[in-house]
Amino acid sequence: MNYWLLKSEPDTYSIDDLARDPQHAEHWDGVRNYQARNMMRDQMKLGDQAFFYHSNCKEPGIVGIMEIVRESYPDFTAHDPASNYYDPKSDPDNPRWYMVDVRHVRTLKRTITLTELKAQAPLAEMPLVRRGNRLSIMPVSAEQWRYILTLA
Repeated sequence: MNYWLLKSEPDTYSIDDLARDPQHAEHWDGVRNYQARNMMRDQMKLGDQAFFYHSNCKEPGIVGIMEIVRESYPDFTAHDPASNYYDPKSDPDNPRWYMVDVRHVRTLKRTITLTELKAQAPLAEMPLVRRGNRLSIMPVSAEQWRYILTLA
């Protein structure tokens, strides 16, 4: 099993939005960075677990856990001119962007803030806490995953 951290701005899509129907899968769309796309397309597998991270908000941090319930497939929002994620250069016959489906596992009792994560020595090598890393999708090692769960 692989572990991930997926970022979303809570004003756009929050853990509460995902939790509204825990039996329903939601597509994780709008990834428009090639490195993040490649991880989603090539490495995310059915059953992988991911931290849901609220970004670009007053208190960014990990707010929940979700599961990958469908492996990558073309991101249809890239072909929809009405979508915020429309990409006129993306060809439906040769997709540029991909998405996965996720399902809510649980909401944490509290936010594990970025400040708190940065203060943890065992997480020093985690991409999230390294300076300059702004990817919306990041791998999390099994050791880091287990450690973060002890903070929840």
